[in-house]
Amino acid sequence: MHAVDVDVLVAGGGGFIGGHLVGELLDQGKSVRAVDVKPASQWYQVHPDAQNVQADLSLREEAMAHTAGAREVYMLAADMGGMGFIENNKAACMLSVLTSTHMLEAARDHEVERYFYSSSACVYAADKQTRTEVTALREADAYPAMPEDGYGWEKLFTERMCRHFEEDFGLTARVARYHNVYGPNGTWDGGREKAPAAVCRKIATAALTGKHELEIWGDGEQTRSFMYIDDCLRGSQMILAGESSEPVNLGSSELVSINQLVSIVEQIAGITCKRNYVLDAPQGVRGRNSDNTLIQEIYGWEPSISLADGLAKTYEWVHDQVAKSLG
Repeated sequence: MHAVDVDVLVAGGGGFIGGHLVGELLDQGKSVRAVDVKPASQWYQVHPDAQNVQADLSLREEAMAHTAGAREVYMLAADMGGMGFIENNKAACMLSVLTSTHMLEAARDHEVERYFYSSSACVYAADKQTRTEVTALREADAYPAMPEDGYGWEKLFTERMCRHFEEDFGLTARVARYHNVYGPNGTWDGGREKAPAAVCRKIATAALTGKHELEIWGDGEQTRSFMYIDDCLRGSQMILAGESSEPVNLGSSELVSINQLVSIVEQIAGITCKRNYVLDAPQGVRGRNSDNTLIQEIYGWEPSISLADGLAKTYEWVHDQVAKSLG
């Protein structure tokens, strides 16, 4: 075992989930190295008590250099965004495989004790997600494989790499399939934001400007589940520490339509908006939900923060950002 100079490396530490995770680990008294390709001025959160490094982990020598001395690794780094970004940037999403590959090689070579990979519900076959009245997705539903083009293929491929690095090299690798994580301190505009932040922004803008109407991508009947960031952090740490090497769903099982999501945020904001539907906009699969049978069997736990509670905190933060942007 190599000398340890940091408890945890968070790859993608300047991102939305990474920023929250770094803060949580520091609160637990752990030493943390946060690495992100973006300059620190563009990080969602910068924690002064962490080792904060700007580096491109898709380059093998950078991955090797910054994994050295880390006991555990959370590999969250990826080029991604909401459905609009994923559908229009398939090659960029696939290129994350360079980061995924080089980080696994670095973890193996530096004898990292535990390695966490954040996969995605986008690994599931589209033909299992064609109706709004969905059958919740079980882990076994990832095969036969036909994931989301681009982003989903990269995630599924890297899941297999994690499995084979464990089998062939003894790297303890754990995989969670994230389902739509949201919360404060995330992307809320610019094209990479996901539905909860986008809806919060649109309704905050309506509330602040008095123009009570908003645009919805698709007919609003597409269904999803959304997991609040605190549940994501707890589940990720639980899965990393666990003994199961199989990929595990990490998501809320509270299913809502986008129209219902809009109604919840309207209620929080105290306004009602006219809804303009853009039927040719990217909207992804028709319906998707997380089957939490496996995570309950293994860990006796599942994400439980209600959408209404999580959105209340998220809306408050997004409202402040919109207010600042409007001057």
